[in-house]
Amino acid sequence: MDPLTLLAAANAAVAAVKKGCQLYKDIKGAAGEVKDVLDDLKSQFQKIPNPTNAQKIQYNEEVTRVQEIAKADPNDVFLKIGNDLGGLMDAYDAIGKAFLAQEAQAKLVYTGDQSIGKRALNRVLVRARLDAMLAELRETMVYKAPPELGALWTKYEAMWEQIVKEQDEAHKKELARLQVEAVRRRRLMRIRSEYAIWFGAILFVVVWLLGLLYLIRTSQTYQSLSSYVWQ
Repeated sequence: MDPLTLLAAANAAVAAVKKGCQLYKDIKGAAGEVKDVLDDLKSQFQKIPNPTNAQKIQYNEEVTRVQEIAKADPNDVFLKIGNDLGGLMDAYDAIGKAFLAQEAQAKLVYTGDQSIGKRALNRVLVRARLDAMLAELRETMVYKAPPELGALWTKYEAMWEQIVKEQDEAHKKELARLQVEAVRRRRLMRIRSEYAIWFGAILFVVVWLLGLLYLIRTSQTYQSLSSYVWQ
């Protein structure tokens, strides 16, 4: 799959983690105060003489958000954040594999529509966007969320660095294997092509000889000689 497409999956995972962080923060901050918050929202809304549709939508959305906070279990939200972080790691790994596949094809003739410059630019943009997303996510979890989420991020980041380091080594070995395999396939295709040429040449000669024999047998001279021999 194209790295730019996979980037959308990583972006969705980051957005889900940030949403979970905000929800977790709201749960911790609104513990035991949800009813008071809803009453205050209702009181403030009723003070508006003729609320517009936009104000009604905003009010309903805020009420829904507060009710969601009231129903949410912080432990469940905590686990969901962990799952979303795992989804981010999956997307990051998929992008790495996509880059690996591109590197394995780097020494082959490219038959696509994109120029070399555009393909290189796409890789730079994907890596830059990933770095920006991770920096933004780290800031959210460490500085804009409850302390326990910062601890979760610290453990997650340490584990990620270890996995990335292991994957880098695995990717290097895999890239070398893929390149060797590509060379082997090209050599095999060349050998098959040479065999096909020789087979075609031999088949042509055989067919030519058979045709020549047929022409000889059907010629008038051959028939007259055959008749003379058997008289």
